[in-house]
Amino acid sequence: MMMSGRRSERVAEAVRETLAHMLLRDLKDPRIGMVTLTSVQMSDDLRHAKVYFSCFGDQASQQQSLKGLQSAAGFIRRQLMRRLQLRYAPELAFHYDAGLEGAERVSHLLRTTDSADE
Repeated sequence: MMMSGRRSERVAEAVRETLAHMLLRDLKDPRIGMVTLTSVQMSDDLRHAKVYFSCFGDQASQQQSLKGLQSAAGFIRRQLMRRLQLRYAPELAFHYDAGLEGAERVSHLLRTTDSADE
């Protein structure tokens, strides 16, 4: 279902950029913390979007950000449809992306072993 097609990839990138702009300007929910959108995957029919995000903080703040994004999903869908002139408002599924967290942990380990070698 989430196959890669050129159109779906272009729309996914447009959705990511538009949503990032909305996070800065339009979404005022205090539960949504320092959220970074890592990627968006669109279905080929453009009716479903998986939105991957990361954020600073502990697991509780990640859950709060997820709840805030989910509660704003209807507003986000309408805005995406209007701003990107899509035929259908895609169903949004938000997922926490732990990849950046793992990369930061590896970077920290490398820094600590480098300083121990000196």
